[in-house]
Amino acid sequence: MPSTDDILIGLASIANGWRTAAIAWHVALGVWLLAVLAGWRPSARVAGYLLVSPFVSVMGAAIVTGNAFNGAAFAAFFLVFVLVASRLSREPVRVGPPRVVIAGTLLVVFGWGYPHFLETERWTPYLYAAPLGILPCPTLSAVMGLTLLFGQLGSRVWSYALATTALVYGAIGAFVLGVALDYVLLVGALLTTVAALNVDFSVDRTSEGGPSCSKLGPFRGALSIVDGEQWLSWSNRGNRRTRFRDPRRRRRST
Repeated sequence: MPSTDDILIGLASIANGWRTAAIAWHVALGVWLLAVLAGWRPSARVAGYLLVSPFVSVMGAAIVTGNAFNGAAFAAFFLVFVLVASRLSREPVRVGPPRVVIAGTLLVVFGWGYPHFLETERWTPYLYAAPLGILPCPTLSAVMGLTLLFGQLGSRVWSYALATTALVYGAIGAFVLGVALDYVLLVGALLTTVAALNVDFSVDRTSEGGPSCSKLGPFRGALSIVDGEQWLSWSNRGNRRTRFRDPRRRRRST
């Protein structure tokens, strides 16, 4: 097990030796945010795949620099979140409520300009070369922020898994490595959990893009009628003359 100093030196070497990758991730995130501001709304499933993509570069940087723990951890995280993303809705993401959007924006900004490990005499490199997409904490902060911006992608499972991951890495950074900035990650994990608990998923959708009957509240009965009508039409497919009719529409016998 490497010492704390060795881990910090390794993280600093990634932040300063992988600047090109960090700049590329800043460009990618900037393009995505501009597209969203222009009105683009990806499906929750596509958004999930996009959000886990920087985990690959975090894993690669860790493996190349000899940090086996981070490499194995982010390989596992990538597989888990890809699996969760594959179960998300095909419906477009929805922007969260204003207070949640503000919290998400702050987390994205923090991850964008994460002011640690990067060696520079000026503050401007933090705007485009901070270790976003190559170190765990700024990457998780940005991913959490985007998750909050887009209504937790309509999934509590995604939110809880992400909050747990951020909680673990925030605790390691703050309490083990002594990086005070990583307390922000702990706050982000708490905000993500609270938002997931309070969000109304009454329009939650299944992986097929349809509404979930168990979460539609007053519309549950209407959906049941529609489902019953479809089931009867399928069961009578062999007899084209047979049609389902609402009993309330039948004329009363005189």
